[in-house]
Amino acid sequence: MKILSILQYLYLGFAALFLFDAIDKWNNDRNAAYISLFFSVLAVAMFFFRKKFKKRFQDRGKL
Repeated sequence: MKILSILQYLYLGFAALFLFDAIDKWNNDRNAAYISLFFSVLAVAMFFFRKKFKKRFQDRGKL
């Protein structure tokens, strides 16, 4: 279970990297910047999905 906690925050790291990549490519190639922005938003969504799933898994035994 410890590795899932680490992977959850790894998604935020990927989101930051893709956001930096989008900012870097914005003036040169807008299409590539939009793809990087899409992956950044997807990584943030995966972070919140994993967080919710982890909470649900922990609360499963507390019935």
